[in-house]
Amino acid sequence: MRIALALAAMPCLYLLAALLGALVPLNPGWSEPERGTTIYLRSNGVHLDIMMPAAAHGLDWRPLLPEEDFRAAPAEPRWFGFGAGERRVYLETPAWSDLSARTAWAALTGGERVIHVERTGDAGSDLYAIRLRPEEYRRLWAAIRAEFDGPPQRIDHPGYGLEDAFYHGRGHASAVQTCNQWVADKLRLAGVETSLWSPFVQGLAWRYRPVTPGQPG
Repeated sequence: MRIALALAAMPCLYLLAALLGALVPLNPGWSEPERGTTIYLRSNGVHLDIMMPAAAHGLDWRPLLPEEDFRAAPAEPRWFGFGAGERRVYLETPAWSDLSARTAWAALTGGERVIHVERTGDAGSDLYAIRLRPEEYRRLWAAIRAEFDGPPQRIDHPGYGLEDAFYHGRGHASAVQTCNQWVADKLRLAGVETSLWSPFVQGLAWRYRPVTPGQPG
């Protein structure tokens, strides 16, 4: 009986921890500058990607993540999108309807982390804007670059569409180190105010400026 009660309480404790973690700020002294380079967080309701300019401040993603790594990505993209997650969840679940119990268990208990990259001309919709100072942008760029652990190594997988590809990443993903916490960690390293622990989109996105469709960020 006690074991059953403990198991039943675990989701509630997880949600409570997520709420508290979302409210506790890291880098609380940060403020968005009036001028700078804008990056975006793109949401699909469950997962956040970091959308960065293809090239800015002397840093260029294009030679590191070349056109030939993608099925039909633009030769001159404007944006690169970055996300991270557990290998089986990413590679075996192109749609939520494909999620199996085995894959869900891997996501909870931990598995190899992979990096999902999109090389595109459009940052997309459901965006949150963050304007960065040059040094903050460079720190964010370096933090994401380090996740490839050397030269980016593409995984033999067709991707979800024509403009995306998967790469080997560092470390492991789990119910604690989620895809959204990965984004929060990168913002923290850049010096941007972020949430202490944000396994869910809502626990992080509320801190930043939502972009109205049709309006610049």
